[in-house]
Formats: sequence, C-alpha cells, structure tokens
Amino acid sequence: MNSTDPRRSDRIQRYVPLVKNGEDLTPDYMNIMGMVFSMCGLMMRMKWCAWVALCCSCVSFANTQTMDDNKQVFSSFMLSFSALIMSYMQNPTPMIPPWASASD
Repeated sequence: MNSTDPRRSDRIQRYVPLVKNGEDLTPDYMNIMGMVFSMCGLMMRMKWCAWVALCCSCVSFANTQTMDDNKQVFSSFMLSFSALIMSYMQNPTPMIPPWASASD
C-alpha cells in the first residue's frame, strides 16, 4: 500500500438504503399532489398552484425509479404545463405571492 494515499480503507462503510422494503412512495405522493395543484391552478386560476404543480411533477419524475408509468408522468407534466399556460393566458400580469400584501 502506498503511504501517500490519503484514503483510509479501514473507514470504508458500504451504502445501505434507508427504505427497507424497496417501496418508496415519494414519486406517487408527488404525482398526486401535482395533479391536485394542477386542477386548483386550472379551476381557480391561481398561478402559484400551477408553479407548485410543476415542481411536484419534476420531483415525481426525478424520484421515479422504474419507467413503468411513463404515461402517468407525462400526463402529470402536461397537466401542470397546461395549468401554468392557462393561468398566464387568463391574466398575464406577474404573479403576486400569496404572502405579499396587495398594498405594496
């Protein structure tokens, strides 16, 4: 073994995933939340709901381990994009965050 090697082989630990049963439900929950926020953005014309839906769709796509549900991920993206586009077509002014006061 080379004495100039800074790595310590006695400190190496094998990675063990936190999920024990192999079933991570984060993508499913994010997909459902994306659909709900997309519908709120479409029906109520709330821009922040459409942006949250797009973020949820991205998180769902990033955490999906198998590509069995391509149609569901694609429909979630399309629904969130359509909510975003329709909310800005209805009212093209910049979004005012819900926590900002209208008097500013």
